[in-house]
Amino acid sequence: MKVLVIGGGAREHALCRSLSLDPEVTALHCAPGNAGIAEVAELHPVDALDGTAVARLATELEAGLVVVGPEAPLVAGVADAVRSAGIPCFGPSREAAELEGSKAFAKDVMAAANVPTARSYVCTTPEQIDEALDAFGPPYVVKDDGLAAGKGVVVTADLAVAREHALGCDRVVIEEFLDGPEVSLFAITDGETVLPLQPAQDFKRALDNDEGPNTGGMGAYSPLPWADPKLVDEVLETVLQPTVNELHRRGTPFSGLLYAGLAITGRGVRVIEFNARFGDPETQVVLARLKTPLARVLLAAAEGDLATLPPLTWRDDAAVTVVVASHNYPDTPRTGDPIEGLGEIAAQDAPDAYVLHAGTRRDGDAVVSAGGRVLSVTATGGDLTQARERAYTALRRIRLAGSQHRTDIAREAAENAKNAGNAENAEATETVETTGA
Repeated sequence: MKVLVIGGGAREHALCRSLSLDPEVTALHCAPGNAGIAEVAELHPVDALDGTAVARLATELEAGLVVVGPEAPLVAGVADAVRSAGIPCFGPSREAAELEGSKAFAKDVMAAANVPTARSYVCTTPEQIDEALDAFGPPYVVKDDGLAAGKGVVVTADLAVAREHALGCDRVVIEEFLDGPEVSLFAITDGETVLPLQPAQDFKRALDNDEGPNTGGMGAYSPLPWADPKLVDEVLETVLQPTVNELHRRGTPFSGLLYAGLAITGRGVRVIEFNARFGDPETQVVLARLKTPLARVLLAAAEGDLATLPPLTWRDDAAVTVVVASHNYPDTPRTGDPIEGLGEIAAQDAPDAYVLHAGTRRDGDAVVSAGGRVLSVTATGGDLTQARERAYTALRRIRLAGSQHRTDIAREAAENAKNAGNAENAEATETVETTGA
């Protein structure tokens, strides 16, 4: 089939990479794409928020499937325009995408579906904001109700900072703080059948040890060796399927990628937020582990045939991705700096490690930075320790003036898994020696 991917970040590069490896994909296009995506797909200029323009391009290309990557086009109704042109589209309708477009709408759906989540207040006045902040106390969790490109959430113990952020939003959701590790779980759905993928964990803070400001994500890893093996089944039963069922009941079926951001609290799993598309940078590690060819799965979701597919298959390998960001990210990132070392990674580290482009563009023969998050260095390995070693080895070949990255992506999980493995080996050895004696 011919596939058109809409978007131009590392998430879309990860999607294009997987689709380019799928033998069923005969032609791959991306609009607008970036310098890295250009190596695996033909690029086309388009306003990704213009549904008419996207549908026209898909028609001209005779695309058999359109995959809408970012949230803004989905909330703008681009998937609706593509479907109206008679072309299968992977991505929810404008109405269903409000699950991400409005935190208040998502809370309403969760309440109706009995999905476990944080207690919250929706505020539109300074008086309501002050009452909500006082009710919950620190740490304060303040969320812009609308889309904010991953920067609309503030979690802080500083009341003044929390209040300032809240007052800067037209409508704001203030909720209780959920303590515990966070997990990202994606599910592909056609509006009825829900097909969960493998869980991942991402790192939102800009600096090591989860310090610094919130970002769109500085790295991720999968699998989660510390997670309950029953986690995916539990989330499918208590979160994903009930949410899809409720949206279907409302007459706004959700077809596409449902992303549940979860907190594993002492009281059980709680939903932090929903997104209506693949997450970045978690997509990079989840797709690195997916063995099943991707195109057929996305097409089945778009055409309502997910129930007919065999179960997904996964590689045993672990995957780690580390984001390389521009100078001064996430405030006002500097762009236009040359990026060197990409060819060295391709020559010396592939296929175990590779680079997915986010904010890049071509400037003559050079690749230069063109956004806050510039690259996602992704690697696989037999376990998290090997995967992160490969990722950081490859990353050290990159030369980008003023760039920044975290040095602790997956470190704690890798160390804990290694220690647990050593303890198991020691226990097994002791058992053998005792038995032998």
